[in-house]
Amino acid sequence: MRNFLPLIIIILMISSCAKSDKITLVESTGRINHVLIVMNNEDWDGKVGDSLRQIIAQPLPGLPQEEYPFTVNQVDPITFNSLFKRNRNILFIGVDTLEHFYSNTNLYASPQLTLTVLGRDKDELIDNMMSHGEELISTFKENDMRLYQYKVTRDAYETNEINTFNNLGLEFKIPKAYRVVEDTGDFMWYRSTITRGLLNLIAYEIPVQNLDSVSEDDLIRYRDSIGKTYVPGQFDSTYLVTEKQVRPIVKKVNVGGREALESRGLWYVENDYMGGPFVSYTFKDEDSGRLLVIEGFSYTPSAKKRDFVFELESILKTVSFD
Repeated sequence: MRNFLPLIIIILMISSCAKSDKITLVESTGRINHVLIVMNNEDWDGKVGDSLRQIIAQPLPGLPQEEYPFTVNQVDPITFNSLFKRNRNILFIGVDTLEHFYSNTNLYASPQLTLTVLGRDKDELIDNMMSHGEELISTFKENDMRLYQYKVTRDAYETNEINTFNNLGLEFKIPKAYRVVEDTGDFMWYRSTITRGLLNLIAYEIPVQNLDSVSEDDLIRYRDSIGKTYVPGQFDSTYLVTEKQVRPIVKKVNVGGREALESRGLWYVENDYMGGPFVSYTFKDEDSGRLLVIEGFSYTPSAKKRDFVFELESILKTVSFD
């Protein structure tokens, strides 16, 4: 078995030099949600690779077809040359004299994130990977999200250009590639026309009497009422509704420094054939007795959905409050 230690020593040396000598790094390459895995071919084809695939090949929730968190490519350390070193997200997996799990930034290129998972034998390596599985996925995802959000904020509408933001008491960064469909002050809808379809962002409020008793069924009912009132389809008597056959997946999260309910599910147009995935965040506004909802939904027929939903999620998660 080839020892992984020389590669780790090189990584640490480069990291040290980068910090002390301020080396000018080349620009990194790679699309969002892509990860390069550097590990021995033998391990990739064996039980170590099988265990890693259990982590990175878990289907994402709320999509109409089975898709995974990342698109991955694997190379052996021997073939890890300068071309591969420009990848933005790199995962090193191997056997060494110590057990480790750590990250580095900008080792070979900028911006770049590398994660390293080591074990003293294959069994310990597998245990180390499995125990850090969620962190592994979230670290790469958050890195890509920060980069995308940085891109968004460079060309986004100003808060005072969007009437509904002022009424809701919140805002998020909407790229100017999204054009206004409606902005009444109570309901906002912006849409981006792309080669493969449409990306949509909406925001609205729901007055409720008891914020603490709002159920998942309530969220669906409120969402459907908004869709029927504000989001028509292309024909008469068609409008946006939540898919009933597959219930949205709802969980508590923290977004913009506030607790929220994240919903991921599917939508369709009543009396028509359009549909796709959505992601939404619902916040309680205790002072005014209302729910504040921000949502993104995509229509991209005959295309993979993961990266489009990721774009919408990244935009929504720039949310901030007055």
